[in-house]
Amino acid sequence: MIQDDGNAERQRLAEADSGERPWRGWGPYLSERAWGTVREDYSAHGTAWDHFPHDHARSRVYRWNEDGMAGICDDRQTFCFALALWNGKDPILKERMFGLGGDLGNHGEDVKDYWWYLDSTPTHSWMKWRYHYPQQAFPYDELVAENCRRGRDEPEYELVDTGIFDEDRYWAVEVDYAKAGPTDMCIRITATNMGPEPATLHLLPTLWFRNTWAWGLPGRDYMPEIRAKDNGLLAEHRLLGRLALTGDGTPRPLLCNNETNGQRIWGKPGREYPKDGINDHIVHGKDSVNPDGVGTKAALHYLVSVPAGGTHEIRLRLNLNAPGAKDLAPADLKADFESTMARRRAEADTYFDHLVPPAATAEEKMIVRQSVAGLMWGKQFFHFDVARWLTGDPVAEPPPESRRHGRNSHWWHMNSCDVLSMPDPWEYPWYAAWDLAFHCVAIARVDPGFAKDQLLLLLREWYMHPNGQIPAYEWAFGDVNPPVHAWAALRVFMLDGSRDFDFLARVLHKLLLNFTWWVNRKDAEGNNVFEGGFLGLDNVGPFDRSAALPVGGRLEQSDGTAWMAMYALNLLDMSLTLAVHDRVYEDIAAKFLEHFAYIADAAYEFGLWDEEEAFFYDVLRTAEGHRIPLKVRSVVGLLPLTATTIISSTTLRRLPDVAARLRWFLTNKPEYGDVVGAKKSRGGQQLRLLSMVGPDQLIRILQRMLHEDEFLSPYGLRTLSRAHKDEPFTVHLGDHAYTVGYEPAESTSGLFGGNSNWRGPIWFPVNYILIEAVRRFAEFFGDDLQVEYPAGTGKMATLGQVADDLSLRLVKIFVNDTDGRRAFFGDVDLFQRDPAWHDLLLFYEYFHGDTGAGLGAAHQTGWTALVLDLILTLRTPPASTERD
Repeated sequence: MIQDDGNAERQRLAEADSGERPWRGWGPYLSERAWGTVREDYSAHGTAWDHFPHDHARSRVYRWNEDGMAGICDDRQTFCFALALWNGKDPILKERMFGLGGDLGNHGEDVKDYWWYLDSTPTHSWMKWRYHYPQQAFPYDELVAENCRRGRDEPEYELVDTGIFDEDRYWAVEVDYAKAGPTDMCIRITATNMGPEPATLHLLPTLWFRNTWAWGLPGRDYMPEIRAKDNGLLAEHRLLGRLALTGDGTPRPLLCNNETNGQRIWGKPGREYPKDGINDHIVHGKDSVNPDGVGTKAALHYLVSVPAGGTHEIRLRLNLNAPGAKDLAPADLKADFESTMARRRAEADTYFDHLVPPAATAEEKMIVRQSVAGLMWGKQFFHFDVARWLTGDPVAEPPPESRRHGRNSHWWHMNSCDVLSMPDPWEYPWYAAWDLAFHCVAIARVDPGFAKDQLLLLLREWYMHPNGQIPAYEWAFGDVNPPVHAWAALRVFMLDGSRDFDFLARVLHKLLLNFTWWVNRKDAEGNNVFEGGFLGLDNVGPFDRSAALPVGGRLEQSDGTAWMAMYALNLLDMSLTLAVHDRVYEDIAAKFLEHFAYIADAAYEFGLWDEEEAFFYDVLRTAEGHRIPLKVRSVVGLLPLTATTIISSTTLRRLPDVAARLRWFLTNKPEYGDVVGAKKSRGGQQLRLLSMVGPDQLIRILQRMLHEDEFLSPYGLRTLSRAHKDEPFTVHLGDHAYTVGYEPAESTSGLFGGNSNWRGPIWFPVNYILIEAVRRFAEFFGDDLQVEYPAGTGKMATLGQVADDLSLRLVKIFVNDTDGRRAFFGDVDLFQRDPAWHDLLLFYEYFHGDTGAGLGAAHQTGWTALVLDLILTLRTPPASTERD
């Protein structure tokens, strides 16, 4: 029996962090969708889904990055490896996942295939992926037609709805990866015939080079080469070295070129044996692969017949010799292969045994492990040189003139060529700034080095705009995401042991620029009340907050102001932490202490707080100076709770300049005492609460937040009060009426975006940050403060108990209930009853506000993986909460 003390994976992480061995160099960095992206869009009007549709993907070379199924590549995406399948009936090879864009899906982007990330260690030394492939022809046309027919008041038509999985007529395909070394990968592919009859399957593990040579750039015309060799493939690249893919058995090598089929796409001649050559050869029997066995894209073709319930296994090994090295030794696909697989799997088991506290249930341990897997598989190579994209390549026609003033034209400085954590590898295969911040908090539980590098990356000069703005996402880098970067950096710093002061200082220095950008750009009147637009909350308001207002004036936002108050406190906490080691930071701490007070007080002075209704609202201030409160009870009004921190007397004794400035401030500006004045004594020290929400406001807001007729759902906190189900909010502006009603599932409004709905569903990021806020209040008040929980029931609970229960409600989305059903599966009977599906978890974008059913992007493990942090927090024995 293989044993491990838990150090093997941690040792690999240490070697990767130090640069000793590149254990992160190869990973699941191959995107699952490169078509329909902004990078590949060279259209006049920014119609990305139309310019490069799914139908082009098999035949048209990508300019910026590649895609595939169960794919891996190196961290520069020089080579790519993925799996292709054919059931003998589909019109095309299954090389990539299929789904619909916003114009075809009745609720926005929606993938139709079913696959899962079942396992991954942080260094990808062990990974497992699973896919369910129908044995009948994939119903591409039916899925398009039915979703186009349906309106927004109907759910998406999914693959399972077609009946194609009836009688279990599908293949369960799993791919296991185990690293024998940083550049030596053992690969096992198993295909299980789940159906009632024997069936035949084509398996095509595929190796290719990303096309870097066809764009007419000086000095970048070198073309690598792949050749068939015995039962494998030998690939040569002058920078990468010699890469060999060896397969067991007697596969048939098929080779073509990673080039566009110009005849099919444009009606023009192109390079011989283009990208879709293997597809056309397998599906149509064409002579479309190179008989000389050479190219830049190649597959090993296995044709397997499997009895009902049977499984077929294929073993492969992918390994690399650096440039100039001798010939590769023969790949061992027997004893060493088997021992590597067994050892890495055992090390992964031990690693997760050490990660998850013993108090966690078996279900919770499974949730943690699969959420980590989703996070790790969600890391993608992202390449986008915006200046080159705006200008066009020398061999291509110049982009349309509209491009010079259109999407991202002010972000010409950006040049991304990095591995980044993506929100969803298919539906959102591009980073988003505030998503990434939440991802990093979850990632820090397993790989703090990578989490820190990700946070620093978006602050580097080739990402951050020269004016200090952090890029939002590729559809519009200039959009404004909530400023949660500082909050995430603090969380990652603490999860990493609160010792990497260099990291914290690097983050702080860059965030000073970003904070200044916010103050200069999003506070129109200079009164410390902030705008910001949609701020990631899409359709939360009665009209599109990112567009021009329906009437003249400006929108003063409770969430924008709350985010900035929280931001000031985050920078205060950073400065205080650093000032203990370097007194230079005391000045910065004093600055943000006062800036927070100004912002928090302004929310009351300028009417964002409604005293009668005990809630924060956005306010529309017209050009004539009239105030129109937008009394929508949404998460916008809860976010001020997050602008809270605690300073201890111990800290103030260590930092006398900060203490002196605080005393002066409260003496000379006593009007700010409500937001920096509350004090408690505990454990021999005095705690001072800095909060946008005072004790009285806190209790009154919680009465709404924790009421089951408003925000409190059995599965967490809704983003809109359920009270708006019977009482929608309507405001009349000009000649139009704008309404917000409670919508617990998909949105019936196309107001902003496609997939997203913030009018009732449960979203993990705002739930997580509100739970954290409740815990900070609990740290300050202790057991002295109890509230009704749920509100209106007469039952009392401490704030710590409230935070625990809110966490459990979110975890409950994934665990089996007493009837053996998982809430996120909704009413899909196959997923609820069939053991072949039931333990395969999906971490959705958001969840039904009443039932917990999964909605939106199906693989948005990034911020929904915060469930792992909730579980680890709940199941870890409490440590002392006294502050230094």
